[in-house]
Amino acid sequence: MPTTLIIAIFLFGINLLSLILMGYDKRQSTLNSDAPRLPEGVLFSAAIVFGSVGILLGMFTFRHKIRKWYFQVAIPLLLAQQILLGYLAILYI
Repeated sequence: MPTTLIIAIFLFGINLLSLILMGYDKRQSTLNSDAPRLPEGVLFSAAIVFGSVGILLGMFTFRHKIRKWYFQVAIPLLLAQQILLGYLAILYI
């Protein structure tokens, strides 16, 4: 199995999981105040392990965490960093 296919499958999976996590947390936030919520650290962790596209899509799709300045700043910066890292990996590997 080619390495690029493995990487593509991983990226698709982690971003799909990130999107699902955002949807789950949004649903829990609208149910009631007693519903268990995901810690924001879980969402940031998903973004850090290359799930930033899924988190960003979740922010706009579910209109979730869009008022938090640290999500507005950190998630696009993580995405830019990951794109740059991928570009550099392609150049030098």
